[in-house]
Amino acid sequence: MPPAIRIGPLVFPAELAVLAVAAALALLAARVLDRRPRAERRADVSGVLWGALIAGLAAARLGFVWEYRDQFAQHPLGILDVRDGGWSGTLGLAAAWLYGVTAMLRRTVPRPALLGALALASAAWLVGGRLLAPAGEPAPALAELQLQALDGTPAALSAFHGKPAVINLWASWCPPCRREMPAFARAQAAHPDVHFVFLNQGETAPEIARYLQEHAPGLRNVLRDPAGAASLDLSNRGLPATLFLDAEGRLVDLRVGELSAATLAQRLVTLRAAASAP
Repeated sequence: MPPAIRIGPLVFPAELAVLAVAAALALLAARVLDRRPRAERRADVSGVLWGALIAGLAAARLGFVWEYRDQFAQHPLGILDVRDGGWSGTLGLAAAWLYGVTAMLRRTVPRPALLGALALASAAWLVGGRLLAPAGEPAPALAELQLQALDGTPAALSAFHGKPAVINLWASWCPPCRREMPAFARAQAAHPDVHFVFLNQGETAPEIARYLQEHAPGLRNVLRDPAGAASLDLSNRGLPATLFLDAEGRLVDLRVGELSAATLAQRLVTLRAAASAP
């Protein structure tokens, strides 16, 4: 499954599509499994399912915020900005089931319909997450990229093997790219054990240099991808996109969309865990 889905000019992370499909399957299953005569049916099952979805999303976000509370303490309003993709999926799934089962015990909701819908939605969400997980193999498109340093000399991502690497695909005209850049700059300074590479998509060297001078003068490892090939091949032209590679260049994670300091910290934990695995 591609990490991003394009609908006209809009690009959405595939995680949203998985969640939408899981919710749609739950509502469909509830209608199919509800054996009551149509005249006796009310919106009770679908109402419980919508409540379970809201409870699950709220718990998933709050669990993530609590886990990375130090980062959010510096920017409290970031708690409300769910565009960063920060969720605790397991906690959210547990909360959705708890809400559903509690509502089933308190109301006259048909149990087979509700439990079957919750089970199908959970399975769809879990399977979708597995399909989205990188295969742990080197991304062929990365080795084939024709890259340049800002001075015009050829460059290659192979120069950054040997340590875990974070490769950010960005452009100065992209608002979420600009919003997440300070978090990346701080992370680059704080984590010398990780290569941070900033791969600009399709802009000229003077444009990039002017933007960096004004907004991120201390940023290192800035390269040009003049054809924007990385975003075309890896994120369906969605920007920003961030690749997390282990020391051998294998893809550990891929995020299409904005990252906050908290979600970047979360993925660095995952990256280090993958790097230390035997």
